[in-house]
Amino acid sequence: MPTTVHADDEERQVSQDGAAVRPLRADAARNRAKILDAATAAFDEQGTEASLEDIARTAGVGVGTLYRHFPTRLDLIEAVYRSSLDAFVARADALLAEHPAGEALDAWVLGFVGYVIRKRGMADALKAGLGPEAMQVMGEGRTKLEGVAARLIAAAQAEGSIRTDLEPADLLRAVSGVCLAGAESMDRERTERVLRLVLDGLRWTAPAPA
Repeated sequence: MPTTVHADDEERQVSQDGAAVRPLRADAARNRAKILDAATAAFDEQGTEASLEDIARTAGVGVGTLYRHFPTRLDLIEAVYRSSLDAFVARADALLAEHPAGEALDAWVLGFVGYVIRKRGMADALKAGLGPEAMQVMGEGRTKLEGVAARLIAAAQAEGSIRTDLEPADLLRAVSGVCLAGAESMDRERTERVLRLVLDGLRWTAPAPA
């Protein structure tokens, strides 16, 4: 049975498992977005153990407002994990709209370095806190990444800028492996260099543009 939660000028309806039933009011949605932005920056700089009080202060809300949106630290970590993924997926579409497909693919792949570094600590926290459920969250994320990789690859192949036998799973496996190795060594410059070598390899035997 859904219940209505009132908090300051916020009002939302939630189900017993905490899932939103009715969209947040505009002011509450803005507060939630500000908390996510502040938490993303804090987790990038300090890891997932960053102070929730400091995150609330940076977002310009009370700590009670933070807890109303994210009752536990794990809830906040999962929300940041999902929002970071969605932002990275959206970046691919923006790149395709602004650049030739081959250039868009290059820029998105090079952006993987920062994305993997960002999500790594959060993924570890989710695995520890959610157990088997974490695999579902990560599986959903991988499905989204494969979908956007497929769009980038298809556009670049139609343009003639990459080889025609490349598949989304191939790209994600190669890029993820390079980025994870780079995250271990904390050598971002070399990681990007290796990714550029991978991208060069994708152009081997690519058909000449019409």
